[in-house]
Amino acid sequence: MDKTSKLFDVWAKSGRSEDMEKGHGTTVNQFLDKLSIKENFRFLDIGCGNGWVVRKMSQHPSCIKAIGIDKSRMMVKNAKSKILSEKENYFVTELETWKTKEKFDIIFSMESLYYSVPMEPALEKVFKLLKKGGIFYCGTDFYSDNTLTTRWIKDMNVPMDLRSEKEWKKMFKEIGFSTRIKHVTDPKNKSKWKREFGTLFVIGRKP
Repeated sequence: MDKTSKLFDVWAKSGRSEDMEKGHGTTVNQFLDKLSIKENFRFLDIGCGNGWVVRKMSQHPSCIKAIGIDKSRMMVKNAKSKILSEKENYFVTELETWKTKEKFDIIFSMESLYYSVPMEPALEKVFKLLKKGGIFYCGTDFYSDNTLTTRWIKDMNVPMDLRSEKEWKKMFKEIGFSTRIKHVTDPKNKSKWKREFGTLFVIGRKP
């Protein structure tokens, strides 16, 4: 088990998964609630934590299947204990080594992709997992333009891949995505960076 898996196992046991849900909830819900989804879809959440995004998306009337993966066994255990729908399923796995025949219309990731160092192999796997025309919504608070979060590397003491907004967009394009950027802020939050910088969403569509 690597350092990141161990850290998130500890967080899951201590209730931090619920704190993460609350911490990310405002911007993530704000983002997801504005998505226009009209056709049936298969959904994947990478780094699903306690499964809150998977549960949310499984309730969408057009959702056929909603899967969450996480490298932390304890996070997945928490997610399985909260299942609301037979559409949900969870797996303990690294993204890069996950063996599945599934293809997805929508893939989501919040604060997880940068734990793959470097990120390119993980992003290539996402590209392969998407159906043609599928979309990857990748959210991160950890990017070099948002200077108040760059100290997380020292605070967490696990491998993390720090990139600028421009570098994120370039990386997506080089993998083959049609790419755009969106910022979602939380104007009422006590943290200055959440009010001013907010969450960076890199949105990639597979041609």
